[in-house]
This record gives sequence, C-alpha cells and structure tokens, in this order.
Amino acid sequence: MSIIKTPDSKLVKTYLKKLSLPQPNSHKGQNGKVLIIGGSSLFHSASLWAAEVASHFVDMVHYSSTEENQEIFLSLKKKFHNGIVVPKTNLFDYVKEDQVILIGPGMLREDQKSKIKNQNDIFKIKNEAEYTRELTFYLINNFPEKQYVFDAGTLQMMDKEWLLKLKTPAIITPHQKEFEKLFDVLIHQSSVEEKTKLVQAMAKKYKTIILLKAIVDIVSDGEEVYLIEGGNAGLTKGGTGDILAGLTAGLSSKSPSLISTVASSILLKKTAEKLFQSKGYWYNVDNIIEAIPEVLKESIL
Repeated sequence: MSIIKTPDSKLVKTYLKKLSLPQPNSHKGQNGKVLIIGGSSLFHSASLWAAEVASHFVDMVHYSSTEENQEIFLSLKKKFHNGIVVPKTNLFDYVKEDQVILIGPGMLREDQKSKIKNQNDIFKIKNEAEYTRELTFYLINNFPEKQYVFDAGTLQMMDKEWLLKLKTPAIITPHQKEFEKLFDVLIHQSSVEEKTKLVQAMAKKYKTIILLKAIVDIVSDGEEVYLIEGGNAGLTKGGTGDILAGLTAGLSSKSPSLISTVASSILLKKTAEKLFQSKGYWYNVDNIIEAIPEVLKESIL
C-alpha cells in the first residue's frame, strides 16, 4: 500500500511524472479524444464542469447531454466552446472514435432500478433515470473494449455485475454513498483501514479501478492500493467530484488508467492547497478548473 501526502512535493512529482505528456512532434488528435455523456433537464452544469477540465488535457472533447429541455441544450452549445456538442443521434459514432467515455455526471437516478428492456431506440426513452440505466447497459454490451469512467448518476443506476462484461477495466469514481449503493455494502462509518480493504476487495472481484472519494481518497485496481491525503475543506463544494471524473477521463486517454486515476486525486487535492493560499476555503469550481493545469506544470517541471 502506498500513502501519498500531497504537501510532499517530491513524492507528488514522482507520481505525476509517470503521466504521458504531449510529444513535440505530435499532431492534431494524437493527444487524446474523450466523449462525455451527462447532464439532465435538472442538472446541466455537472457534465459541463467535467468537459471543461478534460479539455485542458486532450485534443478533443465530444459532449452529449439531454435534449429534454431544448432551451438548456441550446444554451450549452453557446457556453461550451472547448469541445463539440454532439446530438444523441450521432452518439455511437463518437463512442467508436474516442479513447475514453465518461458517463454519469449530472444524469438522473431513481431509488429503484428498472428492469432492462433492451429497447430498440433508447433515445426515445422519456424517463431520464431509465435512460441513464439503459444507455449504460447498451454501451457496456456493445462497446466492451472501451475505456469507461463511470460516475454519479450512472453509478447509482447500473448493476455491479455489468463491470464484469467489460474487456477493459472501467474506472469508477464513487463517493461513499454511491459505493454503498453499487456494491450493497456499508462503508460510511468504517475506519480508513476497513475502507481500504473493502475497496481493494471490490476492485478485485469486479475487475475495476475504484477511486473512493473521501477525506482520504482510496484508489485500487484490486492489487495495488493508494491512499491520497491532502486537500482541504474547500473540496466539499458541489462540482469537485465532476471535476475529478473529467480529469480522470482526460488523463487516461493517453496514460495508463491506474496512474491517471491516482494522478487525478493528487492534482485535485494539490490544487485545493494552492488555491487556499490566495482564497482560503472560498474558491469555486471555475477556480479549480483553471488552476489544475498550472499545478501540474509546477509539479512536473
């Protein structure tokens, strides 16, 4: 087990240097393409935050959101300038094209999971929580070789057994309640040691990479385990989890998935520490998104 304390700049540099950086002779499209599927008629900012942070680290972000509220959908096109908003009708073309698919930020969920209906046209589903579940199932079954990052609404609507269908281990980024709901276990009141053992066990059993978001983040692929300590209370704000998911997706488009997941946790906590110097706890998600690239640069150069 590796313990990473983010104030330790030398140790942080050791891990971040493992990331693949753009080569001087690289061309357009060679430094990563990410598809982000998220948002809903209720939550439209979460997936945009994920898309914005990913756009710093890849050549292209393709972004697909809800059309349930046409006014919101049109405003998203006007607001998101660092990627391409794609319609649902062309979604699977971009699934085939892009290296990493992040699905879940801002997508709706329900307390009860509906029975999978294998609908011929999932884009006609009106219930947005049902759409989250059906689309996730469809992607896993039809594109099992893809690198997925599952977050938020998707984690609350999918079944844990679906992870075993994948040929490439998925990255999942649950907070503690999402972890409990997905794996049907209790973890919230457990010690860090107990949480660590459970995260490693679930990662191994379901052949996935887990980033459990907590005061001390826990990352495991079932074999290796990392505890990332650092950050501050400013990270309790809504949206930081969406940033973490988008950052993980962006980095894993060119770097190994496990080191990308660890690096994302390090970078978010390290960025919170940097922002605290000038803003105290009173920074927001836009501040984080803009500061992360600077923190990475300072950490590896």
